[in-house]
Amino acid sequence: MNDASDSRTDADAARAYALARYRALFNAIDEGFCIIEFFDGPHGPLSDYAHIEANSGYERHTGIRDIVGKTLREVDPTDADRWIDLYGTVLRTGVPARFERYFLTAGRHIEVSASRVDPPELRQVAVLFRDISGRRKAEEERDRAAASLRALNETLEQRVAERTAELMRAEEQLRQSQKMEAVGQLTGGLAHDFNNLLAGVSGSLQLLSIRLSQGRIADVDKYVVAAQGAVRRAAGLTHRLLAFSRRQTLDPRPTDVNRLVNGMTDLIQRTVGPGIKVEAVGAAGLWPALVDSGQLENALLNLCINARDAMPDGGRITIETANKWIDRRAAQSHDMPEGQFLSLCVTDTGTGMTRDVIAKAFDPFFTTKPIGMGTGLGLSMIYGFAKQSGGQVRIYSEVGQGTTVCIYLPRFYGDADAEAADHAASPISTAEAGETVLIVDDEPSVRMLITDVLEEAGYAVIEAADSVAGLKLLQSNVRIDLLISDVGLPGGMNGRQMADAARQTRPDLKVLFITGYAENSVIGHGRLEPGMQVLTKPFAIETLAARVRQLVQR
Repeated sequence: MNDASDSRTDADAARAYALARYRALFNAIDEGFCIIEFFDGPHGPLSDYAHIEANSGYERHTGIRDIVGKTLREVDPTDADRWIDLYGTVLRTGVPARFERYFLTAGRHIEVSASRVDPPELRQVAVLFRDISGRRKAEEERDRAAASLRALNETLEQRVAERTAELMRAEEQLRQSQKMEAVGQLTGGLAHDFNNLLAGVSGSLQLLSIRLSQGRIADVDKYVVAAQGAVRRAAGLTHRLLAFSRRQTLDPRPTDVNRLVNGMTDLIQRTVGPGIKVEAVGAAGLWPALVDSGQLENALLNLCINARDAMPDGGRITIETANKWIDRRAAQSHDMPEGQFLSLCVTDTGTGMTRDVIAKAFDPFFTTKPIGMGTGLGLSMIYGFAKQSGGQVRIYSEVGQGTTVCIYLPRFYGDADAEAADHAASPISTAEAGETVLIVDDEPSVRMLITDVLEEAGYAVIEAADSVAGLKLLQSNVRIDLLISDVGLPGGMNGRQMADAARQTRPDLKVLFITGYAENSVIGHGRLEPGMQVLTKPFAIETLAARVRQLVQR
């Protein structure tokens, strides 16, 4: 009897201990926790629930005291149906739920985790929740701050856009002002130089006329020489201007730049004088370049003369060549395309240039030399030539340390010609019997001069003033051994189009284009078909005759 009593006592003590431990753990949960039990009420089956258990955290997170024993419709009658729907779904499906919701009676936002208490027949759901009102308030404040920031950003972007537009207008006005200043400098320099040249030509012609009327033929030659000299200087000036504008007529050929430099070293040394040492350093395995070798020689000589003028007390000029791989970053820095280039650099040990001088160095007629010592077109011509050749030119300089000017030229994929074609002037040769030349030019004086030169050489000459008349002759049965045509022609076709149309019926037709400037897209970007050549106006009659003879004899 005592043993049974002792067993019951021990069991009661164990249950009491377990319940106390459960209750301690239950209340130790920081979040609110309760167990609700559904029952059938006036609103239908499972239409209400009672709070059968709750920990102390329930009051902390809701502010509602003594919740155990109270039903939902007592606590929150207004929003009871929504709570029934949420927890009833958990009870029916057994699927736990997590959600955030505003608890109207408590006046707080709560975050809830709910799960069914098995077996389902108990009709119970365990609810764990916590007050998140502070977090929601912080989120709302954050959202308000973000909205304010967005509004500020929108107005800031508008202000920045307005300021940027204002700066762009000011920059455009500055560019326009600089452009007009450059145009004024250009036109002023042109007017000055051409007035000097025209005075020489006009004065020589007037005195020539007077001497001829007086019968003083002995004095005629010097006026002819003076006029021709002025014309040559005018031609040189226009060529430099066209080079700057990238419209000069180029005759690009595969060129070994090392061979070109070596062939000019003696000339450069004589030009700069004995007080300056000239060194040529050619890179081994230098790539060939597709370039007008004559214009490249002029550019190199100009650079060496500029280097000489920067070293009045003597010094050293170094001419270097190198192969260059221009990557994207270097291309952006040098304002040139990516790819393989070769460089031709001239370095002096002279006075150097300031940043302001470098910025203006390529402007036409800009010069730091005394009046009468330079035209200011040398570097601008080199710049235009390099750009027209598909390359670039750059200046590197420090005051007192010297200057390096580098011309970058695109690599030619092929072999350079061992010997460049020489179109230099030669004695006028006579034509063979019956050889006929068609001249198409809209300038009567040009046609007259070419006709006189060729007829004196024995050619039969036919003239046309526009492309329509020229093409009609070319499509006839008239013998034509050579077409000499201006590039820019009236009549709806340019010279290249007329020549191409003529070659449909005369595939072996030889063509010599004569032009005052390079309409590169018209004549083929310097890449003419076999049997086609270009001659730049003005030209010596000996050069014209030699070029005609060369083409006809091919």
